[in-house]
Amino acid sequence: MSESPDPRLPSARSASAVPYASYLRVYEPLTAFPEPERTHWADYARRGTGVSAQDELRRSLVDLVRVPVVGVPAHESADAFTAEVDGVLMVCPWRTRLRGWLALQELSAEFPPSVLDAVLPAATRRRATEEYEAWRGRNPDARPWIRTGVWQVPLRWFVLVADEEREYVPGERLRYRTPMVQARRRLARGLRTLREAEGYGMLVEGLVEVGSWLEEFHPRSMVELDYGGLPHAFPADALAGDHSARDVAQGIAALRAGDMDGAAQTYAVLAERWRAVRERLFAN
Repeated sequence: MSESPDPRLPSARSASAVPYASYLRVYEPLTAFPEPERTHWADYARRGTGVSAQDELRRSLVDLVRVPVVGVPAHESADAFTAEVDGVLMVCPWRTRLRGWLALQELSAEFPPSVLDAVLPAATRRRATEEYEAWRGRNPDARPWIRTGVWQVPLRWFVLVADEEREYVPGERLRYRTPMVQARRRLARGLRTLREAEGYGMLVEGLVEVGSWLEEFHPRSMVELDYGGLPHAFPADALAGDHSARDVAQGIAALRAGDMDGAAQTYAVLAERWRAVRERLFAN
């Protein structure tokens, strides 16, 4: 069932990095998957395929440069990210086809048809929508294990993690990993504080949506916030000094203590930091 690597795609170690995507992932314990999927992932992990986030992204980009353009893969990916935590195999399926459908929905909501037509023909979008509706009817409870940010790490994601969980390897990665129970606890506590404050409605809405998503997974899952390719786009000293999870936590703590000015100042600095990152989207 495992896909062999596309021969047109260089490995993550031999190709330049695609810099713009960050990820929020959920890894579920192997026992959370029903058969025959459980056996598939157990065999997959034993084979040690070793695919990376960069491999996944490049594979998606290949579809976008084909003629005609492939907006959504014809078949679901049989790949996953895996990790071993305290002797337990954790699995994060790619589910590339499902995520492609969801991304297409987001694009349709954000851009007018004239812009979308320049990227994906209307007939291609219409066919993808029909296929998704038919698939959804057969899989009403399906959800993605991975969320993607473009030229940013959404601030609401940082509520789920703590600074002491930060893993930074210069030139390679910046990520946080935390148990699901901790992520849910931090989210609930942050929501209570933010709901009592004024001016944070958008952050509250985003956290509610993320919280609903997290509730779909096994309670012993692991949550990973991964800067993805962003470390390859910025100077190492800028990333070494980036402690956005700590800053978000300090802002929430200031709100909890009634220090509205301190919280506003913290979030203004964060907003400016990530605004500068997002502006790179339009640099070319």
